[in-house]
Amino acid sequence: MKTVITYGTFDLFHIGHLRLLKRLKSLGDKLIVAVSTDEFNEGKGKKTIIPYAQRAEIVENIGCVDLVIPETSWEQKIVDVQKYNVDIFAIGEDWFGKFDFLKEYCDVVYLERTQGISSTQLKQTLKTFSISKEEIFKAFEILEQLKSELE
Repeated sequence: MKTVITYGTFDLFHIGHLRLLKRLKSLGDKLIVAVSTDEFNEGKGKKTIIPYAQRAEIVENIGCVDLVIPETSWEQKIVDVQKYNVDIFAIGEDWFGKFDFLKEYCDVVYLERTQGISSTQLKQTLKTFSISKEEIFKAFEILEQLKSELE
């Protein structure tokens, strides 16, 4: 029985996440997903939209995922690999080479990401839709002016 482990934030869960998890599961029999806690993300300077408990619950309910654990530090990977008897550590190719130190404990695989989608991209898109209070007040002023001109 082969055990695969991966790590990630999984904020704004999207099709790229789902496809990655399915590919990870195809590498072995058991898939463990370590979801980054809010505190760990804050330490990395990352702000999540969805709280940890909800992100973990979403990932936990994906059919190909067998176990979800919290990711609380960079250093826990070796401990997790040993604790869960992991055969394969796998993660997206954007991390290429960063986890080669784990090759001493298990196979390390970097998988291609789904093109055209990422949580970062989604967050940037959401920012373009953000409207400040000042912009809303200005829009109302313009509407009031138009209304009074039409009366």
